[in-house]
This record gives sequence, C-alpha cells and structure tokens, in this order.
Amino acid sequence: MYAFEFERPGSLDAAVKALQEEDAQALGGGQTLIPTLKQRLAMPSKLVSLKGIAELQGIAQEGDVLKVGGGSTHGAVARETKGIFAGLSLMASKIGDPAVRNRGTMGGSLANNDPAACYPAALMATRGTVVTNTREIAAEEYFQGLFTTALEEGEIITSIRFPLPEKSNYQKFEQPASRFPLVGVFVAKYGDRVGVGVTGASEDGVFAWKEAEEALAGNFAPEAVDDLWVSAEGMMSDLHGTAEYRAHLVKVMTKRAVAAAE
Repeated sequence: MYAFEFERPGSLDAAVKALQEEDAQALGGGQTLIPTLKQRLAMPSKLVSLKGIAELQGIAQEGDVLKVGGGSTHGAVARETKGIFAGLSLMASKIGDPAVRNRGTMGGSLANNDPAACYPAALMATRGTVVTNTREIAAEEYFQGLFTTALEEGEIITSIRFPLPEKSNYQKFEQPASRFPLVGVFVAKYGDRVGVGVTGASEDGVFAWKEAEEALAGNFAPEAVDDLWVSAEGMMSDLHGTAEYRAHLVKVMTKRAVAAAE
C-alpha cells in the first residue's frame, strides 16, 4: 500500500464535496478497489468512504419496481429480495464468499463494471436504471465497455431501480478460485418481453442477447433457443476458456436460467 488520506463523510452532500478534490476516489465495500491499490494499479491521494451514508442504504419495493440503495451489501440484497425478486436474491447469494457478501456493495460493483461482475447482467436483462446524485441512466446507456460506465468524475450511484419481472433466474459457470462467472446469464420474463443479460463472456463487457430475447418472448422455454448460436467473435479467450467455449456457455446458461426461472 501507500500513504493516502481517508475521509468518511456522514451525508451524500459531504461525500460529493469530498470527491471534488483532486485525485479523490470513492470507496464502497473495497472488494475491488483495495486489491487494485495494493497492486498500484490506482493511486488516489484520498479515499472517500461511502459507508454509513443513510441516503445510500435501503431496499424496498415501490409498486412494480425494486429500489436498491447503492450502499446495500450483497448479503442484504440476498436476504431482503427473497420473495420479491428471486433471480436477484439468488445472484447476490452466490457472489464471492460470506466475507465478500458482507462488505461488497451493489453500487460499488456497478460503478467498477468488472467484465465478470454479476449485477450488470441483472441490470441489463431488466433494462433497469442507475440513479446517481445528479441524474438517472438507463442500463443500455450506462455500460460502455470493460471497466467503463457513463458515470462522470465524482458522480455517485445512490440507488438502482429494477422493473420487477414475473419470473427470473441467474445461472453462472463459476471460475472455482475467484467465484467470478466464466459466463453468467440473467433471464427476466415480463408480460410482453423477455430480457437476457450476459456477463463474463464478451470483450466489450455485459450485453443483451437480443436474438434469445425475441425467441423467448414468443415461447418462454429452453427449447426456444435451440436453433440460436452466439458468435465467438469478440468473446474473451484466456487460460480459463476459449472464445468458442464462452460462446457455447452463453446458450447453455441461458437454457438453464429459463428452465429454473420462478
């Protein structure tokens, strides 16, 4: 590590002000940022902790929308969305291990936009909305590539809004050591449409598999995607799996998610 200033503001306004200082960076649960600092991949002069800010907490159903505070931990999401949003609860319960789930936050995960993070798949499938201290950003506009989002410097995710689906499920093929998805697929069924969000596979980060969405909208069953194939072009390839393997897994995980959706 290295020397840096640490500030823990008690309100959202105070956090926004602190982040206006040169080289200041927000700190959520620290599950991604702290290892990054240890490796000197980032060296901010000040960390601004978002823990303890009341405006960033809370999970509640508002009509047909689920609102999740940006500071909500994975553990809280897993517990408090049971019976409300089955797919999201399942997803959160399988992130990392208990230590990670008790520290990591949804807002921090989405702000970092790791190409193998789980939440982006849920946000993309539901066509949800990221709410910040200044505006609202639709999912399809929010994600802009690996580790890249529409967030501007100093902008803080205050909450995330998910339109509640009739049925949902998340399936991921885990990399055993990290528990990140080699490929993860989130499926959300609504009255007139189906969303399919894919994470861990593409070199461009999370994406919606639109061909599968169209097929499943007409027949919400695993066999609806039997005749569909995902191109290996643009898929990630590394020691864990080739581009062709990842492309194949997208279809496999989609069929499993549809079969298990509730």
